[in-house]
Amino acid sequence: MACSLLILLWVEDEKSVDAFHAKRDRLYVVYERQYYDNKIEAFRGGPCLLADEMKRVLPQVELATQFAWNYNNTFQFGDKINKEDGNFASADYFKIFSYPLLQGSAESALNAPTKVAISRKMANTFFGSPAAAMGKTLRYENRKDFTVSAVFEDLNSHSSQRFDFLLPWEFFIEENIGWAKDWGNNGPATYFVMKAGADPVAFENKLTHFLDSYNKQQGPDFRIQLGIQRVDQTYLHSEFKNGKIAGGQIEYVRLFSAVAIFILLIACINFMNLTTARSMKRAKEIGVRKVVGALRSALIRQFIGEAMLLAFFAVILALALVYFALPSFNELTRKEISLPLAVPGFWLTIIGLTLVTGIISGSYPAIFLSSFNPIKVLKGTLRFGTKATLFRKSLVVFQFVLSIVLIIGTIVISKQVNYIQQFNLGYDRENLVYIPLEGDLAKNYDVFKTEALRTPGVRFISSITQDPTSIENGSSGVDWDGKDQTVRIMFTQAGVNYDFTKTMNIKMAKGRDFSKEYATDSVGYILNEEAAKRINYKNPIGQRLTFWGKKGTIVGIVKNFHFNSLHEPIKPLIIRLAGNNSTPYWILMRTEAGKTKQALSNIEAICKRLNPKFPLSYRFSDEEYQKLYTSEQVIGKLSNWFSFLAIFISCLGLLGLAVFTAEQRTKEIGIRKVLGASTTSLFNLLSKEFLQFVLLAFIIASPLAWLLMSNWLQNYSYRTELSWWIFFVAGCMELLIALATVSFQSLKAALGNPSKALRAE
Repeated sequence: MACSLLILLWVEDEKSVDAFHAKRDRLYVVYERQYYDNKIEAFRGGPCLLADEMKRVLPQVELATQFAWNYNNTFQFGDKINKEDGNFASADYFKIFSYPLLQGSAESALNAPTKVAISRKMANTFFGSPAAAMGKTLRYENRKDFTVSAVFEDLNSHSSQRFDFLLPWEFFIEENIGWAKDWGNNGPATYFVMKAGADPVAFENKLTHFLDSYNKQQGPDFRIQLGIQRVDQTYLHSEFKNGKIAGGQIEYVRLFSAVAIFILLIACINFMNLTTARSMKRAKEIGVRKVVGALRSALIRQFIGEAMLLAFFAVILALALVYFALPSFNELTRKEISLPLAVPGFWLTIIGLTLVTGIISGSYPAIFLSSFNPIKVLKGTLRFGTKATLFRKSLVVFQFVLSIVLIIGTIVISKQVNYIQQFNLGYDRENLVYIPLEGDLAKNYDVFKTEALRTPGVRFISSITQDPTSIENGSSGVDWDGKDQTVRIMFTQAGVNYDFTKTMNIKMAKGRDFSKEYATDSVGYILNEEAAKRINYKNPIGQRLTFWGKKGTIVGIVKNFHFNSLHEPIKPLIIRLAGNNSTPYWILMRTEAGKTKQALSNIEAICKRLNPKFPLSYRFSDEEYQKLYTSEQVIGKLSNWFSFLAIFISCLGLLGLAVFTAEQRTKEIGIRKVLGASTTSLFNLLSKEFLQFVLLAFIIASPLAWLLMSNWLQNYSYRTELSWWIFFVAGCMELLIALATVSFQSLKAALGNPSKALRAE
């Protein structure tokens, strides 16, 4: 019960993400379906001008806001300088989302280009309190001042969005003027509230071709359709397949909901087996009660009542166990779950859990025990039929099936997580550090690089426009000789600086890296092998390539490397040489093994001198990579614990059946011992049957586990194999566990005194 309650609390917490917004029944996000290159790609994003245009053109839209990706920016107030994570959003944002405002109003929080809304944490950091923050001026990136217009409560784990500040959308457009006003570009999310009474299906049908008259890039080889999804469903249903919403975290919610039911069911089966195993001890009681007039219905009510009473005491103990286990469970799952004792629905769930558990666990023993014949009981000739025995054996086999499936699933999940962690990405993520290229560091990049390379422990320095573990920006604005103009290919792109391949430790397949010795490299391009394959030049080095209207040549081909999650296949990538300008970059720094701490200490001193208004911040490549698989790591740990508990509980059921079998065969064992049977032969006799249960369960569980785990692995473009040894190991583990469980009881029965078993004869 405690285990099932923990899973139930986790499931409810997952389902509650983004479900607290007051307008959630009418709150939607727009997603794009892009048709090109004989495939359909879908993502939540769109043009930067979409929200205002939807409000202007579509009468069903009540409120709408744009919302950009997360930024890590530097703010200053007086002598206090700190980095904060935040976003850009339109004026309607706080009218749409129900984030509590401690100061300010939803109407005025973001309605001017010089306003900023900050969190309670950020207000306390800079000003001491939310009230003291109102009207104060914060210096942004040492180049623009913003006035605090609102303070909102810190976002908790029930929100899928994470930010400590929001800047106005007008400023985002100003910062990205080069592309943000072009309907052919996209990226930011668009949220909107539909007017009450509007039909979502009819609205979505109307919205599907909304961009046809705005985006002039569309044609036979490329088209965009829009769809909508309720915001409270985006966390659980986050993935797309062939342009349709296909799943996501909901798969784990369903999986662990089933695990919770199975664990409780296994426990109920145990209760049945343990109760029936000790039935001989209650047989005379039942016989006497029946002789003196007790009805079978009364006996059934009594036994179910006993089960209910046990379930009641069990749920009290379970709640205590959950209370003490929650801190560790929260640390494991990275959540903030608490027992909702003040919520009436929780107590209704507890009552329902108690009743269901009591009825399921008590029903079969009640029917079985109440069916005893009082004459046979009192004469001592009571024997159980094959049907009753077969039913109990079937329950144990069912337990073993669930246990073996869980063992196989746990091994596969663990194997996939290890596969991800050890996978050769095509670059070396160890000793690779990202430093934001911001403030004066951008214009002093060359000076920084020169001084950094003189620092002990620093091997190489380069820069890139995006995090190398998440390069997302794409474009179809690529042309080359012999291109099929009827096919639109989307290329991922990144701007880098000199020494990029050395710093990342990426292998060159052909050609060379960018070099200052070649002035033409300003319009030179490096492709990955996948891009070279799509362009299909026979000898690509030196061949013409036009990107974003800039004509140039291909100078090198790099080996394919992974610049996104292993959930996705490697996409065609074009690497261009980016100039030193004010665009935010990441500095890439390769350090010598074991000298990273020393190198960062020296780098901090350089940054303080060259960029005094910005505190040094950095990220480690290997940690950023691990963040891509946080969900898998948590699920893997949960699987380990739940599998252990399920197996342990199954062993209790097996012990119950072993006790029952030994009691049933007491006289047989006594006779065999009198006739000279050895302890070893009796042990084998009693244990053999249980090992047959394991073999049968293994035969049933193996194809079921193979099907389930094959489907789970399909979520990864790069995945481990379902090797035969996984099933063999799972079967052997279950066999050893079963043998260890029954061996004690079997030995006890085999070593018993036969005279005690035969004295009645």
